[in-house]
Formats: sequence, C-alpha cells, structure tokens
Amino acid sequence: MIKFLNLGLQPLANSYLKKKNLNHKEKKFKLEVAFNKKNYLVSIVNTVPKEKMFNNMYPYKSSESKTMRKSFKDLTTKVKKRFKPNFIIEIGSNDGVFMKNFNKKNIVGVEPCKNLAKLTKNINYTTYSEYWSMKLARKITINKKAELIYSANTLSHIKSLNEIFRAINYSLSEKGVLILEDPSLLKCIKNVAYDQFYCEHIYVFSTIALKNILNNFDLEIFDVQNTTTHGGSNRYFIKKKINKLYTIKKSVKNEIKKELKFGLNKISTYKIFADKVKKSKIKLLNIFQKLKKKKLNIIGYGATAKSCTVLNYCKIGNKFIDYFYDTTSYKINRYLPGSKILIKKYKKLNKKNIDVVFLGAWNFKDEIFKKEKNFIKKGGKFIIHVPSPKII
Repeated sequence: MIKFLNLGLQPLANSYLKKKNLNHKEKKFKLEVAFNKKNYLVSIVNTVPKEKMFNNMYPYKSSESKTMRKSFKDLTTKVKKRFKPNFIIEIGSNDGVFMKNFNKKNIVGVEPCKNLAKLTKNINYTTYSEYWSMKLARKITINKKAELIYSANTLSHIKSLNEIFRAINYSLSEKGVLILEDPSLLKCIKNVAYDQFYCEHIYVFSTIALKNILNNFDLEIFDVQNTTTHGGSNRYFIKKKINKLYTIKKSVKNEIKKELKFGLNKISTYKIFADKVKKSKIKLLNIFQKLKKKKLNIIGYGATAKSCTVLNYCKIGNKFIDYFYDTTSYKINRYLPGSKILIKKYKKLNKKNIDVVFLGAWNFKDEIFKKEKNFIKKGGKFIIHVPSPKII
C-alpha cells in the first residue's frame, strides 16, 4: 500500500453534535488514502469500527432526495424487465427506497442501522438488522438462493472484502446476478472530489480493482453503466463465472480502457491528484476569506458527510459559515462534527438575508438549482469546490 493523500485529522462524518456536547473533545482519526499497486484498489488507511458508524442513530435516508428516489425507481423498472427476479436480497436497504418497489414476499433487506431497519420492518418488509456476513447469508438463504443481490453505496463501507464476496457467492444462485452501485474512482479523481473519502468510504472502487478482487471469488463483471448519482457512480452487473446466461458486454472493456488510459493503475496519477487537492484547499479558503472581508452572509446547503471532509480539511468553521440548511430531521438543531456549524431546518433561500451559499451537497446541484431558481434570479451566489473551487 502506497499512501498518496493526507486529509488530516477528521471526526466521524455522521456524528452530529448536540449543543450540550459542543465543548466535549471529539474523537478524530487520521484520514489517509493509499493505493495498492498489486490489485489497484484505493482505500483509506485508518478505519473506524463499524459499530461507531452504523448504529441506531444513522442520519442518512435515501428517500429524502428526489434524485435518489427517481434513480431507484428507474432501476427497479429495468431490473424487473431484464432479470425478472423472484427472490432478491438488498445489502444496505436503508429506509427501503429500493425495496418498496417490490412485492414484500420477493425481497429481503439487510440494514445494520436499527433506526432505518425499523422503518421497513414497520411496513412488514423482512429486514435483518445485522451486518452482512457469511453467517447472515446462510440464515437468509437457508431455503433458496437469491436470483438478484443489490447493493448501493454499501459494500465500499465494509472492511473485509473477503467476507463480503464469500457471502455473496454463497447466497447467489448459479444464474443469479449481483448489482453493485458505488461512486466511480475515475470520476472522483477527474473531478478532484476528495470529499468522497471519509470514515465510511473505506474503498472507492475502480473497475480494474473490482475486476481483480472479484476474480478471487469466481465472480466477474458482465456489464457496467455510468450513472450521475453521488457525483458520478458506476453500476456493475456481476455474475458467477460458471453462469453462461450473460455474455460480457463491450461496456466492461470500454470502462477498463478509460481507466487505464487515465492511469488508475499508476501511483503517479494519485500523486498528481493529491497535489490538486492541496491547491483546491488554498483556493477554497481564499474564496471564503475574500467574501468575509466584504462582510457577506454565507450559509451552507446540505450538511453532508462529504462536506465534513472538506470543512475539516480546509479549516472552515463557524467563523466563515453562519449555519447550514438541511432537510434531514436527525440533523436539525445539531452541529456539524469538527467544524461545529449549526444545522437549521431547510427553508427556501432568501436573498434578503443570505448572500452566498456553500454547496455541501454538490452532487445534487441540478436538483438544488431548480429548487432555488428565485434565489439565483435575484443574484444569489453559490460556492462550489468540485472540480475546482469557484463562485457560481
């Protein structure tokens, strides 16, 4: 493993603070990112125990985003038409935004965050509030194997890739399909989106790395689709090697070709990326300093885990940003970890008391700009840091 990026001491990205705990010392970890030159995997070096991240107070709910609801709904339609699955396992079912599109008899959810698992249990969807493991895989598939396993933005959170894919191989029927969706490393590096790295994102997958890993478990990618979610993701369609029902599509070869051409197999690419990240930090901080000299009112929009990485790395706190707006009920009236910026319940942006908005949820830019068109029309500005810090 070769370290290439140091994002400093970071708090747990989703550990939002109550007012009474503001003066308590926060637990932080050194956020370093490394490259494995043998299998091309990119991962954070110091991991945090899963129990500290995924528990009964997990704040993120997929269904609270219009973009994500549409993405899951569109995928469901395609899945039903293409694969016609009768038994589905979803690993990381969150608040059930994907599950709810299927008959309750045909799908099982795995969601270790008890507060989220409760939401689907309450409407009679079978949901295991446990961490994905070989033991759980045996329990779920005791009577029949899965024809489809789906996991979005979850497998990259689990440290043991060996445990993940052994359990998936065991659970999947011979003709079954695994659909894996996660942020694209190629997009991350191209866009200088260093905020894809935080405590939960142990890995950011490339196709070349995933191909090498899957090979160890007799699994292979047979199709890849690029999606716009989370700032650019890949949707991988994976099968057992013995499954001859699906031929490997050109999309796989094309994606690998793109990644190799960009240099995702070379440490030099990541060193260039690290240099761009340092420059991005300086540029973003300069923007905030200039705006504050003009005594402009700056707020944040979207108190995300991603924004946590940016704010703490760039040392941007409540001296620069007055407060954040967010729609997630759990976050309201709490404070962002590390930067200690207050989070308020979302209201439509008003040019009368807000001059500039830092876009923490930059990956939902299009959705947000549609919602805030009146603010923009009246001269309201946004700060965005991807791919390069600027005011728009």
